Amino acid sequence: MNLLDRLDSYDYELPEELIAQVPADRRDQSRLLVVNRQTREISHHTFAELPEFLNRSDLLVVNNTRVVPAKLVGIRASTGGKWEGLYLRDEPEGCWRIIGKTRGKLTVDEEIILSPASGEPTKELLKLTLLKKCEGGEWIVRPQSDRSTLESLALFGTMPLPHYMQREAEAKDFERYQTMYAEHPGAVAAPTAGLHFTPKVLDECHQRGVARAGVTLHVGLGTFRPVKVDELAKHQMHFEWCDLPTGTVESIQAAKANGGRIVAVGTTSVRTLESVASQGEFAAWQGETNLFIRPPYEFKIVDALLTNFHLPKSTLLVLVSTFANRELILKAYQEAIDHRYRFFSYGDAMLIL
Repeated sequence: MNLLDRLDSYDYELPEELIAQVPADRRDQSRLLVVNRQTREISHHTFAELPEFLNRSDLLVVNNTRVVPAKLVGIRASTGGKWEGLYLRDEPEGCWRIIGKTRGKLTVDEEIILSPASGEPTKELLKLTLLKKCEGGEWIVRPQSDRSTLESLALFGTMPLPHYMQREAEAKDFERYQTMYAEHPGAVAAPTAGLHFTPKVLDECHQRGVARAGVTLHVGLGTFRPVKVDELAKHQMHFEWCDLPTGTVESIQAAKANGGRIVAVGTTSVRTLESVASQGEFAAWQGETNLFIRPPYEFKIVDALLTNFHLPKSTLLVLVSTFANRELILKAYQEAIDHRYRFFSYGDAMLIL
């Protein structure tokens, strides 16, 4: 098996104390590791310095998805046992697709009862009737409510922080686990590279002649699921819904015509752009993608990448390594560890030029 096809080629040792449990005091106070693919130079900065590395006519492409309060906690009506779950997406006929865990085995027609996430005393409850079990432990359920999905989640759900944060969501997470340009609800995890932006940083980018355009990719359950095969070619990538609007296509074409770079903010923006480009004609598109970017993939649209630090042996680390070079990325990760950078969702950022 080729070295680049092996999952264990994308592994590294991370001290547990470097896993960020809370965000930086200010979004743009995060650190920024800058990696130059041509010179292989690695330098250390703060995120507030990002505009200095961008040029006139460059285009920032951001993922404007909005995280929904998808984490659910309830009890099984039949046993009174605790149940924890995650809303994944809407299904036809007013149903939801969810995943959950509880003691014992769930059965069709069983009910889960949710109480408001605020914990305030109320008579209002939400019942979820289990209709069908799907692959991967997922279920199709019918919520017994006249509310819209977003209204129900706002009342009964909370922010779905990743498991490695080892804490429950707090009030501040409803703001900080959301990009400042979040617009279209549907994600169950944040596109974390965008969490560092502030109005000041974006304004400085604009003053330098750097434009911004949006795509939407609703980050799904696959973000939390580990790769379970040793050979990357055997990994079945998860599907995620994405949207590349006409205006963004036109902005990309204009930037490239003017000699600018397409700077993807986050791996989700990369997957959206490259998914469309891989289909042939680069034009406006909506649909589901399961594109797994791994060697020897050749990038068609993205020229530079802003991203956070990713978990060992993850598809996201494989994507970043494909973009830059595996040895260079592992060297950069080790330097980040040596300099005590903060890792994962609330951690620091890396700019690959």
